[in-house]
Order: sequence, then structure tokens, then C-alpha cells
Amino acid sequence: MEFDVKDINLAKEGKNKIEWAAIEMPVLSNIRVEFSKKKPLKGLVLGACLHVTSETANLMITLKEGGANVALCASNPLSTQDDVAASLVKDYEISVFAIKGEDNETYYRHINSVLDTRPQITMDDGADLISTIHSRRKELLENIYGGTEETTTGVIRLKSMERNGVLFYPVIAVNDARTKHFFDNRYGTGQSTIDGILRATNILLAGKKFVVAGYGWCGKGVAARAKGMGASVIILEVDPLKALEAKMDGFDVMNSIEAAKTGDIFLSVTGNKNVIGKDIIKNCKDNVILANSGHFDVEIDLNYLKSNCKSKRKVRPFVEEYLMEDGRKIYVLAEGRLVNLSAAEGHPASVMDMSFANQALSAKYIFTSNKKLSRKVYPVPEEIDKKIAELKLKSMGIKIDRLTQEQEEYLNSWEIGT
Repeated sequence: MEFDVKDINLAKEGKNKIEWAAIEMPVLSNIRVEFSKKKPLKGLVLGACLHVTSETANLMITLKEGGANVALCASNPLSTQDDVAASLVKDYEISVFAIKGEDNETYYRHINSVLDTRPQITMDDGADLISTIHSRRKELLENIYGGTEETTTGVIRLKSMERNGVLFYPVIAVNDARTKHFFDNRYGTGQSTIDGILRATNILLAGKKFVVAGYGWCGKGVAARAKGMGASVIILEVDPLKALEAKMDGFDVMNSIEAAKTGDIFLSVTGNKNVIGKDIIKNCKDNVILANSGHFDVEIDLNYLKSNCKSKRKVRPFVEEYLMEDGRKIYVLAEGRLVNLSAAEGHPASVMDMSFANQALSAKYIFTSNKKLSRKVYPVPEEIDKKIAELKLKSMGIKIDRLTQEQEEYLNSWEIGT
């Protein structure tokens, strides 16, 4: 078994974290028991590029229990929990290639280490495995049944590939499952982002003007939690419907230059490039804080900052100060990478429970149904989505009603009048 982790001796602490997370992941635990008995992934080689956290560890263990040969690398250089990576190798005999803070060269070397296992299913968070296979490792394509994608940014990239006719195997958009984006994106990103900002800065949010760029599910979650902690929330949007929704939800809506003049904290959750760009940076106040919880480290225009500052220094473990030519100080959190995973621990296990249950069951679906799938991006099958919701409710001790036969007939009939 090959691996590359920071220190294998960190395994004991990592195992404790993995077991603690499992307590809050009853749906995945249920699937793990089923997988262990039935081995639905027996013989499968699966390559994953995900955030290497205690929650991800429980997914990897579930897949291995199902019979898969699993290899894992990090989808973000700053999100790896080194003790968890060590435990996966030592205690669970799963190949892991991930070191917190790894440089770009190491990051892609680790991706290629996973691809060297010749995976039959890929599991992505940002589509880096798929992108690397399609651009530099095309010899692997004939061996691949399909893949899954965890996040909004990755799904956007994959749908672009499909439209342009360059996607060469089927992919299930796990991100778009209702049990994923309704909960993971809104409640998970909402809580973990605030957690990351507070851990990095130790500032008081109450009374601050908190600017959120993007009012999708992630933006809604962050905005609600920032408001709940006493911040005055301002929304930036390019979609008129989402901007209108934000206004109707009680938030101020502005354009970037207006917001720049008043905002104390700026957060981008869009998945797009240079969202916190030069217009904001040129007009923002002294001592402003800039953060990203979208995906890659491109949402803040770091190149503009570096080109227009007199100096840069680290003032706290996840806070860098840029002293601008005009004397203003601008603070960037977590090097512009995901603040919730870099400065904190990412989403709580209870929401990742549903996301990773979708991953596990989608991998099983691809393995058993790949012959009928085309080269396109598919939604998570509805029966999987509903099964996960039902399991989650059951784990919470909640019972719900069902439609009677009469009610079903009424809803499905066009002949019954008012």
C-alpha cells in the first residue's frame, strides 16, 4: 500500500476524530453496515479527490467495507487533517496522499498517485481528477465506468464539458441532490464559514457590516448566520431574481463599489474568479477583512493585491496583512482558500452524513448501472435522495405521515373537480 502523509505517528489522534464524527453520521453508518454485509463494490477500484477530514474518512471506510479498493488525495492543499490522513493509512489500510499546506507541485503529484491506481470510478470535489484524466491521463478513460462530483463549481465545469462534447464518461452531480445542497450548502457552509472566520480573527461579528457575494444556498446560509450573530448583512448578486430574493429576505442589496465603501468583512461564495476584485479592493475601507468560502483560491484577486501592496506579512496563523500604497491595511484569511476548511474543520458531521451517503450510494449505482449510462452529467436518482432523507428522519426519531390512496388518486387525477 502506497501513501504520502505528514506523520504516520499522528494516527491515534486521527482515529479518535474519525470515531467522534461517526457518532453524528448515522445514515452513512447504516449504509456501512449494509455494504459490509453485501459487498456491492467488490473488486471496484475507486479514486477520490476530496477534503481529507474525519467526515471524509468515514466515507472512505464505508466504501472499503463495501469491497472497493480506495485511494484518496486532497481536493484543497489547506483542508487536510494530517492526523486523520495518518489514521486512514495505519488503522484502515487506505492509501492516502495528502499533507496540509502542500505546494502546488505536491498537490498534483498526489492527484497522479491516486490516478496511478487506475480507478474505475472517480469521486471529485472540484473536478480535478476528471480534469487531469481528460487533459493529461487519457489512457485511463477506457477503464472508467463513471464518476461523482461533490460541489457546485465542479458540476458547472462538468456541464460545460458535456455541452462541448469533451466529457468522456458519465458523472453523477451529487451536489445537486436535495439532501445535499439544501442542507450541506446552507447549514453546513453557513455554520462552518462563520466558525472559520471567528477562529482566524477572533473578531466580534455583532455590529459589523458583513458583505456576502453570492446568494445561492451557501450564501443564504452564511447570511442567515451572520445576521443571527448581530451583523448587518449586505448581499452582492449578478442574478436579478436572487438579488430580489435577498432583499425580500430582509438583507441590503448593493453593487460592489457601494458595498466596498461600507463593508467590514467581505466573503465570496460563488465559485467564480475575482469576485472580490480590484473594484472592491480599490474602494474598501482600512482594516477590511477578505475571505472565501466558495471553492478554489481565485475568488479574491490576490494578484492585484500583491501587485499593489508595499508589503505583506502574516499577523495570525490564518491572517495575512497587505499594506497598500495608500496606507490602508487589507487582511486576507487562509491565503484566499476556503476559510471554513483551512481555519476551521469544515462542515459538521451531521450534514456531511447526507452528502457522503449520496456519494456512497451513487458510487454503487454507477458500478451496477454503468452500461446504461451515457457520457453526460446525471442527477442523483430520486430514489436515492428520498432514501437518504427517510434514513435521516429515522435517525432523528421523527415519523411523518403518508398520503392515503384516496389522496394520491386525487392528486394524480385530472377528472376529479373541485
